[in-house]
Amino acid sequence: MPAFDPMTHALSVNRRAFLQQSAYGLGGLALAMLTQRLGAASPAAKRPPGWNGALTAAHLPVKAKRIIYLCMAGGPSQFETFDWKPKLKELHDQPFPESFTAGQQLAQLQNMVLKARGPFTAFAKHGQAGIEVSELFPHIASVADDLCVVRSMTTEQINHDTAHAFMNTGSIIKGRPSMGSWLLYGLGAETQELPGFIVLTSAGKLGLQPISARQWSSGALPSRFQGIQFQSRGDAVHYVGNPDGVCQSTQRQVVEEKIQRMNGLLAEETYDPEIATRIAQYELAFKMQTSVPELTDLKTEPKAMLDLYGVKEPGDGSFASNCLLARRLAERGVRMIQLYHRAWDHHGQLEEGMKAGARDVDQASAALIKDLKQRGMLDDTLILWGGEFGRTPMGQGTGRDHHINAFSVFMAGGGVKAGTTYGATDELGYRAVDNVVEVHDLHATMLALMGIDHHRLNTKFQGLDIRLTGVAGKVVAGLMA
Repeated sequence: MPAFDPMTHALSVNRRAFLQQSAYGLGGLALAMLTQRLGAASPAAKRPPGWNGALTAAHLPVKAKRIIYLCMAGGPSQFETFDWKPKLKELHDQPFPESFTAGQQLAQLQNMVLKARGPFTAFAKHGQAGIEVSELFPHIASVADDLCVVRSMTTEQINHDTAHAFMNTGSIIKGRPSMGSWLLYGLGAETQELPGFIVLTSAGKLGLQPISARQWSSGALPSRFQGIQFQSRGDAVHYVGNPDGVCQSTQRQVVEEKIQRMNGLLAEETYDPEIATRIAQYELAFKMQTSVPELTDLKTEPKAMLDLYGVKEPGDGSFASNCLLARRLAERGVRMIQLYHRAWDHHGQLEEGMKAGARDVDQASAALIKDLKQRGMLDDTLILWGGEFGRTPMGQGTGRDHHINAFSVFMAGGGVKAGTTYGATDELGYRAVDNVVEVHDLHATMLALMGIDHHRLNTKFQGLDIRLTGVAGKVVAGLMA
């Protein structure tokens, strides 16, 4: 299927409106000639092999070919994961210094007596660089030399839904494409048998903050670039099999001779990305009847591999099963794989919730890194692990509140500087103070690792050029090898 060409679309929409509303045939003829000349010189016509997205070539050296985003939905506490604060532990249950919080935006702690809450876990140094990791994550600690831990992340949004939207789309405005949609639009996919952007979800015991499907929306881009959610239990895709009495050859005949022919006639008359989406999705759905059952049959994996990930029952809907499935998706050329694990919104029961969440994700997260590495895939697969914001160094009952001034994430593979930490927070972990990384900076850096200059990947929306990083963002060279 031809790649989406935004210039052709814009010209086509203008041409259609003109011809429908104008009586001046000479003007229509002139516009058609102009469109033909511009179309002949369009980037899509000159696209070299291997690039089937809107971009014709890489802007920058390509370090990563795909992204696996392990999204810890709800915002895990940095104080029990990757940001050890001994001074905060010393201050536990004492008044939190007002000098840190005066005039600051707080979520649910506004106008309340603030008390410091020290980390309940111990930390130890791991790897050649001595990266400090909480004892709750021994498996992730075992791959410390593959990690690039960012301790100085900040965000602009203090509530879950908008913070998720900001982390995924770079904006809280509805209609903005998600990161995965931008990648699929710009680069295309390396598979014709599966969607190029796939989302999986799982849930833990506590802290189950809901997530919205708009987090993987294509927004202003054509809908064929949106993320496709696979079910974690049962059939990954509903109705992927043929109904009783319908054989595959009959279905192929109906799709090709009837449905696609009619869509093709409409596409010849009107250039509309949604018609192209419809044609592509019928074809993809037909191919997925074969590719999806083979993909999701985790029982074909050896027992040693299931044990590595901690999979108790293949296809049980767990984060472990989803991580193993993510590796299989990466092998098959899916461009963006996003795994949401809902377990981290700990306004209360922090200790119980963090321990349960860590048990859910620790082994499988590390196994994914080890598995990709032994297959030679980690070098060109970029992994991002983290939530939409952090948690406060002040207590909220038995938990911690939302926090936007500092939180931690880690990256691995795909051209990042392995075995390092980047940035730092103050002695109580309230604010990022050294090498601060904003969400737009993270996006710009991830795009750069994929070979994309974030200033040059954009589309028209309501008369304006929009992009993942908006009008901000800088590439953080310190995160790149």
